[in-house]
Amino acid sequence: MDGFVRVADVGSLPDPGQTLVEVDNEVVALFHVDGAYHCIDDVCTHDGGTLADGPLTGHVVACPRHGATFDVRTGAALTMPAVRPTRSHDVRVAEGGVWVRLRTAAADAAPPASSAAGGAGVPLVAPAVTGPAGGAAAPAALVAPGTPAGLSEDAVREMLREVKDPELFVNIVDLGLIYGVTVAPAADEPAGRQVSIDMTMTSPACPAGPQLIADTKRAVGRHEQVRGVEVRIVMDPPWTPDRMTDAARDQLGIF
Repeated sequence: MDGFVRVADVGSLPDPGQTLVEVDNEVVALFHVDGAYHCIDDVCTHDGGTLADGPLTGHVVACPRHGATFDVRTGAALTMPAVRPTRSHDVRVAEGGVWVRLRTAAADAAPPASSAAGGAGVPLVAPAVTGPAGGAAAPAALVAPGTPAGLSEDAVREMLREVKDPELFVNIVDLGLIYGVTVAPAADEPAGRQVSIDMTMTSPACPAGPQLIADTKRAVGRHEQVRGVEVRIVMDPPWTPDRMTDAARDQLGIF
């Protein structure tokens, strides 16, 4: 049937429900939602987690490892830490069975066909991640009155470009994780500096949080004028991909 392989009987999978099936020696994830069947690779593009084991909410499945979510209809990555889609496949319902045809790549131009029981395939287009050109604008520099010249917010931000998210390999400035930087005279040494950094995470349960905080303190604390570094974690407003710069989008393949 034009490359389609029968993987299940109609009605054998609960609605909603998910399972692993084998097509042409590849194991993929089959989903049944609102009367329609959808198929995507059983691979989270963030770290290879198995999506069939994750919680399914409507048409969204979450990777059980770090919580990245994907649209089961298109394979589109919906939330960080995943930024690339997983491969989606064509599905038909015919002769009392559910049939799947593998697609060659997640970036194929034609959208996948998903089929409802007794209905025709429905083309679906992956949602695009959009944001303002150049990403979120950095706030104005905050330098306390009486602070000696030589260390500005811009200088601190340049230091922070050394700190990279260990999962995405993009620096925390271009990711938009830095909400604010304040430079003030050190309490016990006016010629020294106390730096306070308001930083967020891509998700409240980000497993890289402790490492990012430690790396941030280390990167700024090396400066000869810095006497102390305070990192304050801020979750309001929540981080969104709109805060990323164009450089980060290019690096992550988000256009």
